[in-house]
Amino acid sequence: MSSARVDYIAPWWTYWLHNFPHINLRFQPTDNSFQPEEENYQQSLIFLGCVAAAGLGLNLLCLAIYLSCLCCCRKDEEEESKRPNSCCITWSAVTAGLISCAAVGVGFYGNSETNDGVYQLTYSLYNANHTLEGVDSLVTGTMGSMKSGLHQHLARLDEIFATRGDYVQTLQFMQQMADNVIKQLLGLPDWEEAKVDLASIADQTAYIEYYRWLTYLLLLILDLIICLLACLGLAKQSRWLLTTMMVFGVLTLILSWASLGADLATAVGTSDFCVAPDKYLMSQTRDIISADIVHYYLYCNNQTRSNPFQQVLNTVSVSAFMTCS
Repeated sequence: MSSARVDYIAPWWTYWLHNFPHINLRFQPTDNSFQPEEENYQQSLIFLGCVAAAGLGLNLLCLAIYLSCLCCCRKDEEEESKRPNSCCITWSAVTAGLISCAAVGVGFYGNSETNDGVYQLTYSLYNANHTLEGVDSLVTGTMGSMKSGLHQHLARLDEIFATRGDYVQTLQFMQQMADNVIKQLLGLPDWEEAKVDLASIADQTAYIEYYRWLTYLLLLILDLIICLLACLGLAKQSRWLLTTMMVFGVLTLILSWASLGADLATAVGTSDFCVAPDKYLMSQTRDIISADIVHYYLYCNNQTRSNPFQQVLNTVSVSAFMTCS
């Protein structure tokens, strides 16, 4: 491991999202630390979804008021007065269409960036799982060889040299060294309690991310098609096309606000974790693995902290050397 440590720096937008107000459903401020098992923290994320629902309600209310005024307050006007109003409506619709297309473009970019980030996460999980499996296989294989193979050989040698006292004494010493190696290996953390199938988590994450990416891609394409058809209806002055696009537009509006609420809650929760992931990992492994071990491998700073396994490794190395010699 290199002695130079690269400090972890979270992206700027994670701090921006992390500083979002965290308010539970009783309108009380809560701690913004990542605590998914806490009820107040869960309510603070649900509250963000409720904010998006309130925005949807306000949007639909404004749309209903506008349509009511347009239908009920329509009066007969002269031909000269119709043209400026029609022109104003057209330019307003074009402006709204351009804004919607820009929002769809931002959505395509965000969807792609999210997909790339999840791919990097799954790649890291696969690497971590490979490393942990290698450690577990190495420790298990060493203990199995010491318990079965070496003990059998020593027992066989003890039978062969039973009449030679000096050899028996040497074999007993070798047996003590082998037991010492096993004792030191048993002193390692209980990996079974902390055993997590990271590969399975990565597979599930990739599976969910694929359908999430596909769903958002289809939603954004639908938004774009509705905007283009609405512009076409304005150009051709087709009332049927405009009515149809209005209905689909309302449905898309509901889906867009719902996805915004889910994305906002997910983004804030993820940012809370990314700002200080070490604190959450330390709290989750507090009763399973020693804090010194977790701290050493999280911060990768071997200048101020020594390897927590160094003493065990030295003892095993010396015992193995004495056994082989």
